[in-house]
Amino acid sequence: MIPAFPVYLFDIDGTLLDSAQDICGAVQQVLAVNSSRPVTFDYLKGYIGRHLFDLFADVIPNPTQERMDNLLAQYRSLYLARGHSQTTVYPGVAEGLAALGGRKGTATTKGSPTTRAILEQFGLIQHFQHVQGTDGFPCKPAPDVLFTALAAMGAKPEECLFVGDSAADMEAGRRAGVRTCAVTYGYGKREDLARFSPDYWIDDLRELAPQTASL
Repeated sequence: MIPAFPVYLFDIDGTLLDSAQDICGAVQQVLAVNSSRPVTFDYLKGYIGRHLFDLFADVIPNPTQERMDNLLAQYRSLYLARGHSQTTVYPGVAEGLAALGGRKGTATTKGSPTTRAILEQFGLIQHFQHVQGTDGFPCKPAPDVLFTALAAMGAKPEECLFVGDSAADMEAGRRAGVRTCAVTYGYGKREDLARFSPDYWIDDLRELAPQTASL
């Protein structure tokens, strides 16, 4: 049984939104003109939630920081130009957020402005008291985005449950000292998430809500 928490933080991609088609599609557009190494959709999906520099370092021979910055700029332009046209909200997410008590925030690798815009586009913004992206500090699995969100919300780590779909999420949660909840429907492999011993597992976001409703 999952108890109620005063504060919930959520990853976005692979947790609230099925955005792989747009993310991986934009990456494939970038790599098509910048790399001779073929990459599959499933391969790219494994990098969602991590910084794109990790991917570029693996598929671009001897990349310089200047070149990776340029590739990142290309990706951001192409990703935004897609208008999230192939992104969808996972089943149960809207209902689960609406029914869930406590204060809610985000902790995502996306920048805060992009995060806010996409939550508005998909009708989820009203469920969140704070929107926090990764803005000029280390990405998950570093815990910085969680610490920044908690500070903005005036919350302590022990008051928080962090919900995510990747090993990077679970590691960041462990390093931040919060409780962690792994979703099974996202992009992370179960065995990779299990290495960080999530406190809870769920198959549907609505599984979080009944526990708070009973208080």
